[in-house]
Amino acid sequence: MLTTENHDRDLEGYKYVYPVISRRAGGLSVGINLNTNNACNWRCIYCQVPNLVRGAPPPVSLPDLNFELKSFLQKVLVGNYLREEVPEGMRRLNDIAFSGNGEPTSSPNFSDVVELLAQTRSDLPVDASVKTVLITNGSLIHQKDVQLGIAQLKTITGEVWFKVDSVTKEGVARINDSPFSLSKTSSNLETAASLCDTWIQTCVFDFDGLPPSEHEQNSYLKFLRDVALNAEVRGVLLYGVARKSYQPEAPRISRLDLSWLESFSKKILELGLAVKISH
Repeated sequence: MLTTENHDRDLEGYKYVYPVISRRAGGLSVGINLNTNNACNWRCIYCQVPNLVRGAPPPVSLPDLNFELKSFLQKVLVGNYLREEVPEGMRRLNDIAFSGNGEPTSSPNFSDVVELLAQTRSDLPVDASVKTVLITNGSLIHQKDVQLGIAQLKTITGEVWFKVDSVTKEGVARINDSPFSLSKTSSNLETAASLCDTWIQTCVFDFDGLPPSEHEQNSYLKFLRDVALNAEVRGVLLYGVARKSYQPEAPRISRLDLSWLESFSKKILELGLAVKISH
């Protein structure tokens, strides 16, 4: 059966579609991997993608994706997939998620993919209670095609999970191996929230045995107070590392105690934002 630890993209033998038991979702998530070449414009040090490379993915074959989505969702909706492959207590379709092996919004036909998914959901049909989630680092939301896709996402019970692991130049360089602009991140977050329900997702962990510093914590809380509240984000998805990183920094990363996450979440709650914790 599927487990929360196994997010193998090849479990069903498809190119784009894969099943995941999500600890954050509490059920089955149908993943859509648009980055089939393992290419991403960031390199997060906790990333579980082996052989990760810098770059962008090739265009998605819409006919192939359409076939895979319909055939797999039919297994879930009218077949025996949930009973045979999903552990008891998790046997429900929670969401369809753009995630996979890189930044999904870097796909050159991202908005076309979202439109295809909307049509597929309508054709089957998929119940409106099943969310459509975009898991993104938010770096490309200023692009028009991405904004078109996110606006379409809203029409299919959409949510944007916008990655913010740090708001300091040093922290982003260390954790995401990416350049950082506070103004660009703020602007992109505000754009996302204006187009679709948006949550900030933040991964926290011990690095070399130490949790995020006081400076990192205070900078992050200031960002939430100054930017996230004004952007009217839904809240914060605060989660720890649960699976093995395939990056060179993996030996330096370890799981934080649940008590640390709970203590930090109280500081976020005091700002007036909702928090969901996944340890």
